Amino acid sequence: MQNTQTGAMNMLDFFGLFNVATLYIILGLTVLVIALVVLYIVNIVKIKKLNGRISELTKGKDGKSLEEIMTTRFGEIDKLKASNAKHTKQINAINEELLSVYKKVGIVKYDAFNEMGGKLSFALAMLDKSNNGYVINAMHSREGCYTYIKEIVKGESYIALGDEEKKALERAINCDSLVTD
Repeated sequence: MQNTQTGAMNMLDFFGLFNVATLYIILGLTVLVIALVVLYIVNIVKIKKLNGRISELTKGKDGKSLEEIMTTRFGEIDKLKASNAKHTKQINAINEELLSVYKKVGIVKYDAFNEMGGKLSFALAMLDKSNNGYVINAMHSREGCYTYIKEIVKGESYIALGDEEKKALERAINCDSLVTD
């Protein structure tokens, strides 16, 4: 058995040029060199991909095209910001104006006189968000049409309201959309 070990050692001696310790060092260095070559190839592939992406960004007449594009885009962004600020001011102004617009409406149609049918008379209440506005009462008769208007402040009238006017005012105060009879 010692002969086979000695024979293997002789084979490892590699014709007398190397001893066993040197051979292990050479094998270790060979594995290290192969690993470094693989890493080198991987890095070359990554660099080629990166160069492709860079050339996509800088394609154009010269390398400054990316800078020009970015400058243009930043200018456009600044214009959009200014436009957005202008639109915000306009929207705020519109919202302010909407506070005084008559949004709440209530209407009641009725017969003002027994001799007339068809509910040609009506009471119309128009209020803003704060329940300020007017009640318009149009009474139709054979002799003509008479229209009266009464001011409403915070949902109340300083002048006495008729039944139809009260009903129209109540509908306007309590609803968000047009309610009719």
